[in-house]
Amino acid sequence: MTFPVASKLLDACVLGIISIEATYGYDLTQKISSHIDVSESALYPVLKRLLKESALTTYDTQIDGRNRKYYKITPEGVEKLKIYRADWEDHKTTIEKMILGGEINIS
Repeated sequence: MTFPVASKLLDACVLGIISIEATYGYDLTQKISSHIDVSESALYPVLKRLLKESALTTYDTQIDGRNRKYYKITPEGVEKLKIYRADWEDHKTTIEKMILGGEINIS
């Protein structure tokens, strides 16, 4: 992708993916990096921040004798995602109007 992804947009992407099902770090990285250019090392600070904000919680599952940390969205995370989705719709509409040459009413 040509455009860099801002941290809040990355937060929204992470919450959106985890809202579908709990996932672990590597799987999340694969899902996101298949659509946007982001490294695993960039995602772990996002996960840490969302945990600190109580938007996510974690639990461990043993896979082949090793613990794997899964991330799950919390009710606070669901509310945060709703706000991000509404903000995204407004932002997307404005950007599309500019890129496509439409009229923008700025007050």
